[in-house]
Amino acid sequence: MDQSVTPLSPEFSDIAVQAKFENYPADAQQRLLRIRSMIFELVSELELGTCEENLKWGEPSYAVKSGSPIRLDWKEKHPERVSIFFNCNTRLVATFRDLYTGLLEFDGNRELILPLSQPLPEKELKHCLQLALTYKKVKDLPLLGC
Repeated sequence: MDQSVTPLSPEFSDIAVQAKFENYPADAQQRLLRIRSMIFELVSELELGTCEENLKWGEPSYAVKSGSPIRLDWKEKHPERVSIFFNCNTRLVATFRDLYTGLLEFDGNRELILPLSQPLPEKELKHCLQLALTYKKVKDLPLLGC
């Protein structure tokens, strides 16, 4: 089965990813689907080509050639939140902390935490996703070019 999705397509091309989303609790599913849409919107707006969508370590994963992979998930041990995971060998989360401490919550050097009880911080989140999707282009710039 082809595991890539064209940037303009909100449909799932990978049945395993679709099944993963269908098994999330409703509030987490809605939040994660919005984040997924934001990723595909950015890929299209920034003309980043094909976005590969598949499962990595059991989590929905999104990757483009110009960026660093992004993974999404909800976990039973933390039912009150969803998380976005970034490669821990990048400067992404450290940069997000510099830019958005007090606005966004982080765990370690790879996880952005989004409580389900709070509104989605779309502007800040979109910026973080954009930096991840263009990481290879901005990784050598101070604050990733911000």
